[in-house]
Amino acid sequence: MATVRPFAALRPPKSLVEKVSSLPYDVMDHAEAAAMARGNAQSFLHVCRADIDTSEAQIHDEITYAKSSENLQAFIADGTLVRDEKPCYYIYRQMMWGRIQTGIVACASVDEYLNNTIKKHELTRKEKELDRICHFDTCSTQTEPVFLAYRKHEGIACVMREWIKFHKPDYDFKTDDGVSHILWKVDDDAAIAAIRQGFTEVPALYIADGHHRTASSAAVSARRRAAHPDFSGEEEFNFLMAVIFCDEDLFIMDYNRVVRDLNGLSETDFLAKISEKFDVTPVAVSENGYAPKQKHEFGMYLGGNWYSLIAKAGSFDAEHPIESLDCAILQANLLAPVLGIADPRTDARIDFVGGIRGIPELERRCREDGNAVAFALYPVTMADLFKVADAGEIMPPKSTWFEPKLRSGLFLHEIEK
Repeated sequence: MATVRPFAALRPPKSLVEKVSSLPYDVMDHAEAAAMARGNAQSFLHVCRADIDTSEAQIHDEITYAKSSENLQAFIADGTLVRDEKPCYYIYRQMMWGRIQTGIVACASVDEYLNNTIKKHELTRKEKELDRICHFDTCSTQTEPVFLAYRKHEGIACVMREWIKFHKPDYDFKTDDGVSHILWKVDDDAAIAAIRQGFTEVPALYIADGHHRTASSAAVSARRRAAHPDFSGEEEFNFLMAVIFCDEDLFIMDYNRVVRDLNGLSETDFLAKISEKFDVTPVAVSENGYAPKQKHEFGMYLGGNWYSLIAKAGSFDAEHPIESLDCAILQANLLAPVLGIADPRTDARIDFVGGIRGIPELERRCREDGNAVAFALYPVTMADLFKVADAGEIMPPKSTWFEPKLRSGLFLHEIEK
């Protein structure tokens, strides 16, 4: 059973939504954020990346978190952000490359995150958690949502379909990256009750993206509970803002690897060594390079040529939720034993390339950036993610790349009013 409840969002009026909305705080560096917000005093980056109004050297200083809060309060005071009058659900649709994903914006239970009803599949880094803890706590607001998934529930899907069919959206705009963002406010009591009831029949929610934001929201909740020992459990700080998508809608892209050198091997010796665990076949390709066609196949760019690598039977446990993942197969059979990359989290010789950049980016990283070899991976599926999370396991680093990214500034959750 999942507790998913409506909330009264802070959000921009329709006339300002395109000016306010921004990319998430963690997909750009300081200079990129400053450039994106330049000339736009209403960009949400002034809230989620207030270092553009302090300095790059003060990204994690108290002065920057205080500036986030100051800017947020200014946005509320001048009408850039307006609080809805009653708790609502919100239907958020994104369209990219002809694909559609439609989710419910709502509040999920912190307690259910703590008891693993909201399931995890990644480790978090304490320094990244601390940044959002300070940000959320200082602002008393969850400024960006967590990205959750659930196995399809037809009752919830039916309510969403009917609402979209008979209501005009509150927002409908396209961003510079070509992604359309559409939002409907669900404020009818019967529809709200139906959605809430539907989620009580969902056994579990899964973190698709946003493990650090989830952990940070839980940590801030613990702080607020300690400060209010008589808390009832119904206070807003007991809940975290999320966009919750049905698994069938979601699109996981490949997450690829480039490696700086061949660990002292010649190309000939390298090919001989990897042939022990992979069937290696040269492939003729177009200008777009070679993307693997199935699980356990890899595209490899080496010496200006593309190869297909297929993991040999016996080189991995096909039934194990982690060892059967392609990123784990590559790590266990090639990256560690052949290239000497024992820990991809810390080894500076390896880098990761999100699938949104395309396979040609792997070629460019080798030709222009001096990398010796690149690997294109077949994308992880939602079934893989659910299998790992259900087993209580943790995916290897850089396993999933979700697109499109959730837009920031469309809705905020105040945790103490």
